[in-house]
Amino acid sequence: MHIGTISLSRVINMRFEVKETLTEDEIQVGLRNVIRDGLATRVMVTLTGGVFLVAFALKLGASNSVIGLLAAIPSLAQLIQIPSVYLVEKYRVRRAISVYTSAFSRLFWLFIAFIPFLFSIKTGLIFLIAAFVIKTILGTVSLCSWNSWMRDLVPQDQLGVFFSKRMRLATALGIPISLAAGFYLDYWKKIYPDNELYGYSLLFFLGFLAGMLGVYFLTTIPEPRMPATEGKIQFFKLIMRPFKDDNFRNLVRFLGSWNFAVNLAAPFFTVYM
Repeated sequence: MHIGTISLSRVINMRFEVKETLTEDEIQVGLRNVIRDGLATRVMVTLTGGVFLVAFALKLGASNSVIGLLAAIPSLAQLIQIPSVYLVEKYRVRRAISVYTSAFSRLFWLFIAFIPFLFSIKTGLIFLIAAFVIKTILGTVSLCSWNSWMRDLVPQDQLGVFFSKRMRLATALGIPISLAAGFYLDYWKKIYPDNELYGYSLLFFLGFLAGMLGVYFLTTIPEPRMPATEGKIQFFKLIMRPFKDDNFRNLVRFLGSWNFAVNLAAPFFTVYM
């Protein structure tokens, strides 16, 4: 077991080098690729999530309960971030963790795209839920390591400006992509009224390609070494440390109430329409 762990660490370190310090050029190249990853990921999320995923599930015969389940899965999967913190602290190779889990997570969109070709309507819905659960769990692990990685990569005096720029560009790209996808599905339904599900398959396949392009950009972003810890890490204390901060507790309360309100209604807009 110990030998296997050492071998795994050596393979990861050879592929994804962690650097003690980064030059200014490395940081700037990394920041540009963080934005490129954000744009590619937004295309993937736009084409595979939200109204298009709900509409696809409805075409597979999903009930309101199933739509509610699909909406709840991403929130429930956030609990996986707790053991993900331990994974990051143990191996301390955030880029490797993020790249591998992102790649495997996004591969499931390829599987979902082929559901209409491989399964019946009833069976396809079951595989959709199963694939979505696994995809979301892996994506959550990736997000946990990505957050820590970005915290050390982006200069502290640029955090707000940088991520607001990234979000602004991603939103500007997502709007026309979403409109184009909607017009495309209407056109597909008009041309192939008996094969409407296959139109979603093409949409998810394009989303998969965009997602893998994002993974490529992740591989090009450098990673600074995590700060050293003193002594043995006590995992429970590590998890509870942020809750000692008043502002963090206030943020958790706000996000909890906000997400409850949004997710109570948003997934069912498509069903209602």
